[in-house]
Amino acid sequence: MDIRVDLRSDTVTKPSPEMRKAMYEAEVGDDVYGDDPTVNQLQEKAAEMLGKEAGLFVASGTQGNLVSVLSHAGRGDEIILGDQCHIFNSEAGGVSVLGGVVMYPIATDGEGFLDPELIHGAVKPRDYHKPPTKLLCIENTHNASSGRALTPEATSAMADAAREHNLRIHLDGARLFNAAVAQEIPVSDLTAPVDTATFCLSKGLSCPVGSVLVGDADFIEEAGRWRKILGAGMRQIGIVAAAGIVALDSMIDRMSEDHVNAKKLAEGLAELPGIELEPSLVETNIVRFGVPTGSGDRIAALLMDQSVQINGGGSDLRMVTHYGIDSEDIDFTLIAMKDVMAQVS
Repeated sequence: MDIRVDLRSDTVTKPSPEMRKAMYEAEVGDDVYGDDPTVNQLQEKAAEMLGKEAGLFVASGTQGNLVSVLSHAGRGDEIILGDQCHIFNSEAGGVSVLGGVVMYPIATDGEGFLDPELIHGAVKPRDYHKPPTKLLCIENTHNASSGRALTPEATSAMADAAREHNLRIHLDGARLFNAAVAQEIPVSDLTAPVDTATFCLSKGLSCPVGSVLVGDADFIEEAGRWRKILGAGMRQIGIVAAAGIVALDSMIDRMSEDHVNAKKLAEGLAELPGIELEPSLVETNIVRFGVPTGSGDRIAALLMDQSVQINGGGSDLRMVTHYGIDSEDIDFTLIAMKDVMAQVS
């Protein structure tokens, strides 16, 4: 069946014509030797934009988070993170499986914020019965909180609490540029309080693959070693990195279109019987909403019959706007959803 509107994730984006041209024309070299000029340009550009010394191109956001944690914490060490965060819930336990790192989750509020008092309480005392706490991980935008964007002030509050205990701070910024665009601030304002950060090229920035990790030079050197251990030493990867340069030059401001479309989608969904949704909480490109218990998979199947694709689930569903989705697609989706909910409610 032909799918007209794919709202499963912003990872389904296709590269723009400008990206395809840049990829075709990219100057390349062996990146393991540090010889790929296009990768080097992307890494330097990303680091400068985020206000850090150096950058490292990685295959995915998950890989970026993994090499970050493994560079910050050793086997038997502990990291503090939110109980609703991506690293804890959606990265296959990689930091524990591959690094022997203990994850200690604390409660996340509706905005993706971690209460500084909970951070203080989670840090372990010097006691050989306890794993040493080394790192705080935060997430912006927060996927599970319908893409809520943390402010620089909220980020600083969490980071300040961590630094009182000499912890380092890593930011999972898969959709960090969405947060910056939504708040109309430089992305470096959101990374200033943290030591390291990742962001995805393959989500709202619309690249075919890849993420970038940034931090100080010594950290990036160690992260590069972990990237190699994970089998991700890449060669003429400038062919892919070229799309990232185009994205950072031309695909950031257009994210505001995704946010407008998400708000329109949220407001329309909220009017339908059987849907629980507060549109005012939709700040970026993720729309999460409640449906009658156990109906999520059926709703997804019925939408597929009407050429709209989303992921299924139980009573919590998600739609994500992105490059390639326009206002007419939102209208089409809302008409389809109205028909589907009439069958379900």
